[in-house]
Amino acid sequence: MTHHALAREYTRSDISKIAPVKGEAPQDETYQRLLAGGFGDWRLKIDGLVARPSFFSLAELKRFPAESHIYHQACEEGWSFIAQWVGVPLSYVLNLVGVLPQAKYVVFFGFDTNFDAVDKRTIKGKWNSIDMADAWHPQTLLAYGMNGQESLPPGHGAPLRLRIPRQLGGKSTKYLSWITLTDTVKDIGKGFGAGGVERGFSWYAGI
Repeated sequence: MTHHALAREYTRSDISKIAPVKGEAPQDETYQRLLAGGFGDWRLKIDGLVARPSFFSLAELKRFPAESHIYHQACEEGWSFIAQWVGVPLSYVLNLVGVLPQAKYVVFFGFDTNFDAVDKRTIKGKWNSIDMADAWHPQTLLAYGMNGQESLPPGHGAPLRLRIPRQLGGKSTKYLSWITLTDTVKDIGKGFGAGGVERGFSWYAGI
């Protein structure tokens, strides 16, 4: 598969009746408070090798040009489903913040991610990364809605998740809170580019 290949897209009649959920939504007080408030106080932070570090509210993201895609999502554990996702192309947001030429990777951190401000090797929680080819790919989506609903169900990553239909579901980080662009992932975690790689999964999970 080349970096420019498109994943197959489906029709509404293909949407699965059941969309399995892997793992629970964060149970801490902060997430539950944001969830109860419709994520009105939530912000997506984007920084690193960009010209204009930014914070975006969910309302702002929903005002950007939206796209709807019906993708197949396959899990590393063997189950899969087809769902409709709505959101803003990652490429659109990257153009807004201005990607610097040195950037080679986009790193995504889930809501539960935390690490020492000085030493990112102590990272805990869900995080992942993709290269710039996948970041600019027209089907890579920052999704905030699913199957006709304006908001994501908590189990599927509310308020925002990454959707990369050309890779296995584990690459589509849920509960996004922070995106950073970098020229290396060697100084994050154990340097493998994703928390899942440290547990035995592949960094590139193309399908």
